[in-house]
Amino acid sequence: MTVTEETEEHVHRAEHGEGWSRRRVLTRGLGGLAGLVVAGAVGFELVEHGVLPGKQELDQLDGACSVDAPPMQFRPLGPSRSGTFYSQARRRTVGYTIAWPPGHGPGDALPLVVMLHGFGANHTNALTSMSPAQAVALDVGGIPLPPMAMVTIDGGGGYWNPHPHDDPMQMVVGELVPMCRALNLGRAPQRIGTMGISMGGYGALLLAEKYPDLFAALAAISPAVWTTYPQASAANAGAFASGADFASDDVVTNAGALAGTPVRVASGLDDPFHPGVVALAGTLPKSAVVDFSQGCHTGSFFTAQEPPSLAFLGAHLTAAH
Repeated sequence: MTVTEETEEHVHRAEHGEGWSRRRVLTRGLGGLAGLVVAGAVGFELVEHGVLPGKQELDQLDGACSVDAPPMQFRPLGPSRSGTFYSQARRRTVGYTIAWPPGHGPGDALPLVVMLHGFGANHTNALTSMSPAQAVALDVGGIPLPPMAMVTIDGGGGYWNPHPHDDPMQMVVGELVPMCRALNLGRAPQRIGTMGISMGGYGALLLAEKYPDLFAALAAISPAVWTTYPQASAANAGAFASGADFASDDVVTNAGALAGTPVRVASGLDDPFHPGVVALAGTLPKSAVVDFSQGCHTGSFFTAQEPPSLAFLGAHLTAAH
C-alpha cells in the first residue's frame, strides 16, 4: 500500500514546543520544514485543516519527507487465514487476518503480534509496505525473524480506546486474543506483543499500558499522541468521547504502567505528532528504545521503521523467560 492509498488521521497544526529531549534518542536528522510536510492522503488531511495551502505546495514539499529503506527480503511465505466474526464489544461484524511464519501453520504454538491499523485503514492494510504473511517472513539485515504469528483486525476510527457502543480495546483483549489462543497462538508460555502505526501506534501503547500482564512487548511507529483533550478534540472530535476519557486513556501520563515492558517508539522529526511523542519519551521507562530520526508522517517513514520494529518484537517475544 502506498501512502496515497491510505487515509490517515486528522492532524492538527502542532507546535514543536521547547525542543527535543536527547535522552534515549538513537538518531537525529535535520528533516525539512518542521512538522508540516506530509504526502498523499495524509497531506490532504493537513490541507483540509489549513496546515498547508494546497496541492501544489504538497507536491513541492513531498521530496523532503523521503526516507530511504533497504529493499524488503522475504522467505517463502507461510499460510494466512482471513475471516469475520461478530464483535459484541464493537457491536458489528469485523474482519481479521492471521498469518503464520514460514515452516509453520495452524495448530503450531507460537508467539503472537497484534498489529493495529491506522485511521482509515483496516485489517487488510494495517502494515504500510507488506502483508501480515510477508511481515512474519521478513529478513531484517539478512537475518530471519524468529518464528511468530501476526493478527490484524478491523478497529474502526476510534483510536482503539473505548467509546460508547464501540469498544475496540475490549474487542482485542476479550475476543481477538482468546480466538488466537484457541489456535495455540500467544498461549502461555508463548508471549503476545502489540505493534501499530499512527493511530495504531497510540493503540499499541494504550493496550500495553492497560494490560501489562497480557502484552509482553510493544512497538509504536509514528504514534498519534496528543497531550491535551482540547488539542485532540480540535484535530479529531471522534478520537475521545470526553475529557474524562482522554485523561483515562492518556498514554503520556499513564506511561508508568509500562515499567518492565520492552518498548520501542519511533517518530520522524518533522511529524506533526512529534511534540506529543517527545512528551511521551520523557515519561517512558529508561529502558525504552526511542528512535527520533529524519522523516514525516508518511509511508516512507512507516516502511523504514517496520523491519526494526518487527525485529525488536521478535527478540523480546522469543527470548528465554
